[in-house]
Amino acid sequence: MNPILNTDSYKLSHYLQYPKDIKFVNSYIESRGGRWNRLIFYGLQAFLIKYLSQKITAENISEACEFSKAHGMPFNKQGWEYILKEHGGALPVSIESLKEGAIIGTENVLLQVQNTDEKVPWIVGWIETALLRSIWYPVAVATQSYFCKQTILRFLDETGDEADVQFALHDFGARGASSFESASIGGSAHLLNFGGSDTIAGALFAMKYYGGQMPAISIPASEHSTMTAWGKDGEIDAFKNMCERFGDGVFACVIDSYDALNAIDLWAKNFDEIKKRGGRVVLRPDSGNPVMMASACLERIMSHTGYSINDKGYKLLPPFVRLIYGDGITPESLNDILNELKMRHISASNINFGMGGALLQHLNRDTLRFAMKASAISKDGINWQDVFKAPNTDMTKRSKAGVLALIKKDGVYHTIRADELKNQKNELEPVFKNGEILRKSSFDEIKARIIEHS
Repeated sequence: MNPILNTDSYKLSHYLQYPKDIKFVNSYIESRGGRWNRLIFYGLQAFLIKYLSQKITAENISEACEFSKAHGMPFNKQGWEYILKEHGGALPVSIESLKEGAIIGTENVLLQVQNTDEKVPWIVGWIETALLRSIWYPVAVATQSYFCKQTILRFLDETGDEADVQFALHDFGARGASSFESASIGGSAHLLNFGGSDTIAGALFAMKYYGGQMPAISIPASEHSTMTAWGKDGEIDAFKNMCERFGDGVFACVIDSYDALNAIDLWAKNFDEIKKRGGRVVLRPDSGNPVMMASACLERIMSHTGYSINDKGYKLLPPFVRLIYGDGITPESLNDILNELKMRHISASNINFGMGGALLQHLNRDTLRFAMKASAISKDGINWQDVFKAPNTDMTKRSKAGVLALIKKDGVYHTIRADELKNQKNELEPVFKNGEILRKSSFDEIKARIIEHS
């Protein structure tokens, strides 16, 4: 990918639009609100490593110039050649940001960008497209996953064991994501909150750009093709084969190829063997009304295995069998299922969930109303002039003014002007300057911050 062309078409003409005496531009990124009132900041480091630290070349400039001409747009060839000559192709910008893994209220500055060379003030706006895209998506996935976790924790606190939360929500979203890179970024964001995933790309992404050990665990599991290949009359043999192959560990088996409740009756013939071998089967109904099917399947399993009553007064299956529901799971249906189980006095510890499209795909920039806006300009790099937008038709789109800072008071983040900072600590720390990455965090460090701030 030519880094010069990693932008929007209209950006090609913006270098001609700034006042001639403007030397520096300051812009910031924020969530202006949206689905949740707070968010998890995540994803910037990977973008800096993969994209923003990439140096431009003479070939990049030539290609971009030819493209712009054919595209009907002007091109700042002189400006890009200056960056190549004077900066070796490294982008002359500085970025300061909040630490990744911080949980922060919406409507706060998350990062701030300035150009470091007075001859290229237009470069700040140029990188907006790629930079904003690199932030809104991983933040949205991480935040959605986080709030799903809070829902599950609430029901586990009321009806089960909170220790069961680590693998309570499994990422099934790889095939429903818009691209391999989306699955990679979104899949890694989910792993900030949970330890289970079938999205291999997410685990690889987390390890490549944030280091550390394997962040995701999965288990052997069947799909409909491996079950229906035995034929309807051979379904019990398919189940027996799963038991023989994987019965000494944890494994999952889809049960709705024909009749989910009947499949539970068939599986009951293998329960003694699984119990004897010390394994656990996780049965997966995959169709029907999620709320009613989850509860019906658990009650059918209990009719075969019996149940204990935990110390909170809720029914708990024996340890060799559990249920996972992964069809049509959304934050709303997840809550509805757990609420129905609670009303039936069934512990939330009996069930795990799989989430696909709703986890990685049913999100967009407006989910958290992300925006990057210029907030200050300078003619000398010392004295700054406020700039902002304030549309009278929608004041929720009013942008912030001035060079900004972020402080934390009594555990709550607040955005202030940098000239009001005084002796307070600025939570925006330098992370990038002139092509060099100044700060990195490991995946484990980011997860620890989430736990600390929760």
